[in-house]
Amino acid sequence: MKKAPEQFRLKKHALLGSDASYGNNGFFIIPHHRILNYSYNCKISDGSGWEHVSVTLDSSIRKVERCPTWEEMCYIKSIFWSDDECVIQYHPPKDDYVSMHPYCLHLWRPTEALMPMPDPLMVGIPG
Repeated sequence: MKKAPEQFRLKKHALLGSDASYGNNGFFIIPHHRILNYSYNCKISDGSGWEHVSVTLDSSIRKVERCPTWEEMCYIKSIFWSDDECVIQYHPPKDDYVSMHPYCLHLWRPTEALMPMPDPLMVGIPG
């Protein structure tokens, strides 16, 4: 995981505020890479053998009622991880679901184990 982008860290907030001493743990409001007046709300953490980023969308104009798109998640992945790092979105067993926000997606990367990856041919022919 890359170093957290300090310029986007939420610092002055009773519950979510943090500073650089928290390292890669905190809440970050990142401007959307294409849509004016939109932002990504990202809660990041590293610990217990995992790096984690939760992502929701926010707008200063109107309520956003959708999950981030694949393109948006790829953008967030590029902010927090290198191109050569693999991160995943889990679909856990239903009994293990935890939902704190109806339109939140999560990116995960283990830090203490190699992540197995399927052969790209299972998706299609490269190139």
